[in-house]
Amino acid sequence: MFYWWSPTYWLFMAPALLLMLYAQWRVRSAYNKWSQVPSSHSMTGAKVAQHLLSGAAVQQQSGGSFGGVWLSGVAVQAVAGQMTDNYDPRSKTLNLSQGSLQGNSVASMAIVAHEIGHAAQDATRYPLMALRSALVPVTNIGSRLGFFVFLAGFWLSFTPLIWLGILMFASAFVFTLVTLPVELDASRRAMQMLTTSGLIVTNDDRQGARAVLNAAALTYVAAMLSSLMTLLYYIFLARGRRRN
Repeated sequence: MFYWWSPTYWLFMAPALLLMLYAQWRVRSAYNKWSQVPSSHSMTGAKVAQHLLSGAAVQQQSGGSFGGVWLSGVAVQAVAGQMTDNYDPRSKTLNLSQGSLQGNSVASMAIVAHEIGHAAQDATRYPLMALRSALVPVTNIGSRLGFFVFLAGFWLSFTPLIWLGILMFASAFVFTLVTLPVELDASRRAMQMLTTSGLIVTNDDRQGARAVLNAAALTYVAAMLSSLMTLLYYIFLARGRRRN
């Protein structure tokens, strides 16, 4: 039985779906607008990364205000795609899209700073980032197999298997729950670094950077809500099965 065709499923998922569509529109809108606006210094994303990374190292030596973070060992490399930027804590590498690396816009500046915010979290051993990294293998298994275990429990009318599937899928919700504050903290660090380093000069710089970062954060809120509502729907089905 394909439960996602059920009207009840859409009653659960409609709010999350609407928020997800809105978040995607916000991201596209913010990026399209602020990727056309040069930052005050007109520095490419590559130069912004170099400036922030070397600036953090200098601040570490001088006891300055980047939180005592040593980031000079972080590598920067290009990745394919648009808005595919990420930080890999395993290799200590900033993976930046060509648009972020080569662009001199407010959007590219904000995106690069956000990823360096993740590098700063890694360097300071931010607990929630470490927890998220630890959850990755568990979440990969749970999110891929949880539904099939859940469905097998229904087909076999075996309640423990149903709840095992729910428990496995719950790991995906926990992952999104942990991810949200990690992303918000990276954006907070990004704004702090951009301000402290002098890269944010005008109100446009500040407004644009916040718009891009806030829009991106909304996608993580939508992902968390989607995961939560899916989990609640599975629990609803399991409880209904038990009553029947």
